[in-house]
Amino acid sequence: MSFNDNVQLDPSQVQDRRGMGRGGKVGIGLGGGIILLIASLLGINPSLLEGLGGTTQESGSQSQGTAPACETGADADARLDCRITGTVNSLNAFWPAYLAQYNRQYPQPGTVIFEGGTNTGCGAATSEVGPFYCPADSTAYFDPGFFQELVDRFGSSGGPLAQEYVVAHEFGHHIQNVLGNLDRAQQDPQGPESGAVRVELQADCYAGLWVRYATTQEDPNTGVPFLEPLTERDLQDALSAASAVGDDRIQQAATGRVSPEAWTHGSSAQRQKWFYQGYSTGDINQCDTFAVATP
Repeated sequence: MSFNDNVQLDPSQVQDRRGMGRGGKVGIGLGGGIILLIASLLGINPSLLEGLGGTTQESGSQSQGTAPACETGADADARLDCRITGTVNSLNAFWPAYLAQYNRQYPQPGTVIFEGGTNTGCGAATSEVGPFYCPADSTAYFDPGFFQELVDRFGSSGGPLAQEYVVAHEFGHHIQNVLGNLDRAQQDPQGPESGAVRVELQADCYAGLWVRYATTQEDPNTGVPFLEPLTERDLQDALSAASAVGDDRIQQAATGRVSPEAWTHGSSAQRQKWFYQGYSTGDINQCDTFAVATP
């Protein structure tokens, strides 16, 4: 979805760590990167991946600042880092009022844009793990370079809502953290009906729920909706991204076979199904992936 040109962005909601020191330096042997990506793409805890693929870590300085020159919706349409910022602004405007209907508060999460590697409350992480949410510091982390990988390596659409979906998915993990479901992923870490898969599919559903209301969600400072009306192309872009990060599709591309017993995020069809469930119903109660026999 495109942003309304005159909406005012709040870059203070995003830390920009690019070019300001790396919290982790990782050397990955042949195949290590794809192991890490399969294990944690759009995942929740990069510290679980330490030691995979022959990784090594080095400490480094870590500075931070706000995302530069992201002031308006026009900036969000023109630049990926500003689109991340605008999406974060929209999510942070949407979730407090939505959760208030259920008498739940929304503690605003942190958001970090980085490149290469960074320190997190879950340990040192690198771009190889893809976008992720760390519950230890309640922060979502994004390396903008991933979004091109999503297109080049996994065949996703490069449309705006494909990118915004990724951001909304990670914020979905924050909602799970607030509501108490996030740790179910680590209690039952893999398999087609595992807690891990159900956690990821629920985050997809929450992303779809945000999309349902995003075009009417107003900038609290200007009263202008953050995003322009949704088009069918936008919706297809989001579904394309959800499909691209299905476990079956990633496994087939990486190894030539599909192994459901190793799934941690769900199939392409499941990810599309639950994203659309959130979008079509607009009801968080319809996102209970733990209440169905087969998600």
